Amino acid sequence: MNPEMLYRRALAAYGNGDLAGSERLCSEVLLREPGNIDARYLLALSIFQQGQTAAALAHIEIALAADPGDIRTMALHGAVLQTGGRFDEALNVYETILAVAPREVEVWSNRGGVLQSQGRFGEALESFDRALAGQPDHAGALYNRGNALRALNRHQEALASFDRAIALMPHYAEAHNNRAIVLQSLDRLDEALAGFNTALVIAPTHVEALYNRGLVLGDLNRPNEALTSFSTAVAVKPDYAEAWNKCGVTLQGLKRFDEALACYRRALSLQPGYPEALKNIALALCESGSTTEGFAVFARHAELALGDALMAAAKAGPSLPHKLRHDVEQSAYLARETGEEVDVGGALHLVDGSRLVSAAISPDLTGREISAIWQTSKPQIVVIDNILTEEALDKLRRFCLGSTVWRKVYEGGYLGALPEYGFACPLLAQIADELRGAYPAIFAMHPMHYLWGFKYDSKMSGIALHADKAAVNVNLWITPDESNLNPERGGLVIWDVAAPHDWVFQRYNGDTEASRAFLRDNGAQSVTVPYRANRAVIFDSDLFHETDKIDFKDGYCDRRINITLLYGRRTSDNR
Repeated sequence: MNPEMLYRRALAAYGNGDLAGSERLCSEVLLREPGNIDARYLLALSIFQQGQTAAALAHIEIALAADPGDIRTMALHGAVLQTGGRFDEALNVYETILAVAPREVEVWSNRGGVLQSQGRFGEALESFDRALAGQPDHAGALYNRGNALRALNRHQEALASFDRAIALMPHYAEAHNNRAIVLQSLDRLDEALAGFNTALVIAPTHVEALYNRGLVLGDLNRPNEALTSFSTAVAVKPDYAEAWNKCGVTLQGLKRFDEALACYRRALSLQPGYPEALKNIALALCESGSTTEGFAVFARHAELALGDALMAAAKAGPSLPHKLRHDVEQSAYLARETGEEVDVGGALHLVDGSRLVSAAISPDLTGREISAIWQTSKPQIVVIDNILTEEALDKLRRFCLGSTVWRKVYEGGYLGALPEYGFACPLLAQIADELRGAYPAIFAMHPMHYLWGFKYDSKMSGIALHADKAAVNVNLWITPDESNLNPERGGLVIWDVAAPHDWVFQRYNGDTEASRAFLRDNGAQSVTVPYRANRAVIFDSDLFHETDKIDFKDGYCDRRINITLLYGRRTSDNR
């Protein structure tokens, strides 16, 4: 059979999806005609689509050496480089093509894909638009355009682009999946679920759609269905660490702690050092009552996440003026205390936070009276003064002042210390456990599952109106009273109306305007608890609350510090 006939058969084989057959026939052509550019191109294309990128590049180089200006070979060269993650080289190839052939639709589309992979979403969008100007019904460009718009938070435009792609290709599972992700971002959860379900009808083993469907079901408080979706995802893709992690999260929500821990550990074995899985192991241990063990895992997470200065700087958050001011003040404080210069934004520096041999919670407090107040008060609020022993209070203050754990930056003027980034010393675990033991009527059914510290700029605002995702909230204040310039203020304002149980977390914890409107509509009244050092305010976490007006002295040691401990789960989370 002559080379022409062999080549035609190779084209037919390629058209029928027989890539191996196309490869074999092209190889036969090239044995007879080594300079046949058409056969060389088709061979490279067939090999590339079988995943053999190195071999494809070798044939592309031969073809380009023979004809450096062959557009189709150049375009294939760019696609192979792009698939291999060699984005700068691929972009150079596409730019070279477009300089001489500016109407190459596929090249514009692929160029957009490279730019998108580099996080250059605005430029990528322009490239997809150029492709669509030449071919308005290019479903792939419409799909990728939707992805770029989604990354730019232009959600409505992204939906329109995905809709156009789906109208052209109704069985485009990826487009259905990514359209549903946009709907999820818009909190249109029922529509998002329908979109993921459609993607799975088209492609039942689409692991990303299975995973995303599980996320939405979790947000809809349908944990058993979410677990089924995540479990199916890991059955399809056993090395899917993120899905194993979410299996664990769902099981933990169902209080199946041993199974949750097994899932987290599976995720960690697949992705060693996986920070989210490590953090979740700590959370599960705490919620199952193993607070000390959980805090040790939090500390391990902090070592991994903040073990070197570069990673620490990445985690430090935006360099807002109040963060910079705090770090300068803490550096000066540490220089006075230790005689050494400490890089506050660098690797983790921890002051002694070990357990006390003696009790951390004051033994002089009457648990029975406090429990009676808790059980009868409406709203459910208890204020306990002198909650910590003097030894515990002094040690906790020193830990908070000297440890470089204040990594999370809030625009309101305060900094956060989280357990996964070092705010997990054994003393805090001791306090958490002793509180539960001292007041069983309040905490017996509710293990401590999370905590944080907040440190405030003396003249800026505090935390806005919100409710927390827990059953019982403990706010503990530790800055000396003489730092507070207004003894009747500076504490906490708590409202007597709880967040609705049908509100999602993002609404009751982050939508201040909606929360205030809800309080107005329900005639809510507030209770103001003034600031006092060593005062604990214990209340129902469903109650809306906010920081009272802050007026503290200037000075590092005068900064208002509060520690929040969350016990148990919100009632709606247990349904």
